[in-house]
Amino acid sequence: MLELFRNSMASASPGASIIISVSLMLIIGFGATKITKLLKLPNVTAYILVGILIGPFCLDLIPQEIIDGMDFLSDIALAFIAFSTGEFLKFSTLKKSGIRIIVITLFEALTASVLIFILTYFILDLGIAFSIVLSALASATAPASTIMTIRQTGAKGEFVDTLLQVIAIDNLLSILAYSVSISIALSALSLSPGSSNFETIVLPILTNIGVMLLGGFFGFLLKWLMPQKHFEDNRLIIAISVLFAFCGICTLIDVSPLLGCMSMGMIYINFTQDDKLFKQLAYFSPPLLLLFFVRSGLNFNLSALFNSSGSVGSYSLIVIALLYFVVRIVGKYGGAFLGSFLAQKTPKVRNYLGMALIPQAGVAIGLAALCARTLEGTVGNYLQTIILASSILYEIVGPACAKLSLHLSGSYSTNLEELIDIEETNELGEPKSQIQLLIERIGIIQQSLPKHEALLSEEENAFTQAAEEMYESTSYLRRRGFINRR
Repeated sequence: MLELFRNSMASASPGASIIISVSLMLIIGFGATKITKLLKLPNVTAYILVGILIGPFCLDLIPQEIIDGMDFLSDIALAFIAFSTGEFLKFSTLKKSGIRIIVITLFEALTASVLIFILTYFILDLGIAFSIVLSALASATAPASTIMTIRQTGAKGEFVDTLLQVIAIDNLLSILAYSVSISIALSALSLSPGSSNFETIVLPILTNIGVMLLGGFFGFLLKWLMPQKHFEDNRLIIAISVLFAFCGICTLIDVSPLLGCMSMGMIYINFTQDDKLFKQLAYFSPPLLLLFFVRSGLNFNLSALFNSSGSVGSYSLIVIALLYFVVRIVGKYGGAFLGSFLAQKTPKVRNYLGMALIPQAGVAIGLAALCARTLEGTVGNYLQTIILASSILYEIVGPACAKLSLHLSGSYSTNLEELIDIEETNELGEPKSQIQLLIERIGIIQQSLPKHEALLSEEENAFTQAAEEMYESTSYLRRRGFINRR
């Protein structure tokens, strides 16, 4: 049956093969999330595993030429991720966070990177290009699992506030670290007697600065293109077209769009305060991100991970991946502990913050895919394989660690007496009965519950509102006769 399907895909027209392949990726990827939700695992885990399952190393349902032709998905996915990161770079928020949060973030990100670099370069002797890029990727943290756990438990307090501020800045640091490390790696791999330091090191750094400035210009352009009234045009189309145009320019001049898209988002949010656009993009992007993560799984070199042929230096990829998995956890926890200590945070923040920073997926996988294309050859492919393999492990243990850290820090409780604080005596000073206390607590909980119309997520509300405004504008034009009735 599978062989018949493969033969049919091979003999089909390119258009039919692409459509069937995309539908398979979407349907199977979405279906797999039903299983991971039962296991309380993030959707990213399902997408990667589906890609591995239907990829060339397992069922081989997707032709290799289609996998190669979807390379542009990396740029698109990273554009959305980087642009959304810019939302958290509000000048007012950064000023409010203060130096303490920056100190904690620097220590938790850089400690993990430094330990991975020591492991790979000085201990395992894996080469400067491989070591410095892998160490930069180690700084990235996936916030989705932690934020999901916070929402589910209703956790709050100093620990949660610190955690959310740290993970907001963390992705910024990881993107900056990657941009510097990939320039150094390219320099190390391309060094020749005729090359100069300016061409191999200084020029790429200047290029990234230029891309950031260009991204800032596109942020102002996006602000200018956005209509004053929402119903005058489709904001989502404008935002996506500007993002795609910027990515196209970056691809044309062969530079990464990461820093530019992040700069674009930062400029837009600070000069418009329009966070609704980010919510609309967040609701629109899941199918694109699903395809990106499934394609990452399709590129997962399963044979190289477990076969002796897949090795860097004298060590197999599976050994490097496991060591990376363990050492990065040590770095994240130790860096968060030390940073919190220097920032004079409470013992609960200091002791448990690092546990909530363990997950790694979205940004790291996107950067690894970009690295595989930039470095080419075995170095880039092996780096992507290690990140994908470790990300699966991180997404399995990450949510549990995040929930445990929230519990140990006292950020949430399952004890009703701790959740709802009420007066235990009446107006006469007499103690209330346990039944009275229970009824009052239930009443407070009912008052705090959202109304039925508010059960949708902020992203879905923003997207639905934009669709309704667009429909109202077309209805107005139709009534005026500007749109022909059929």
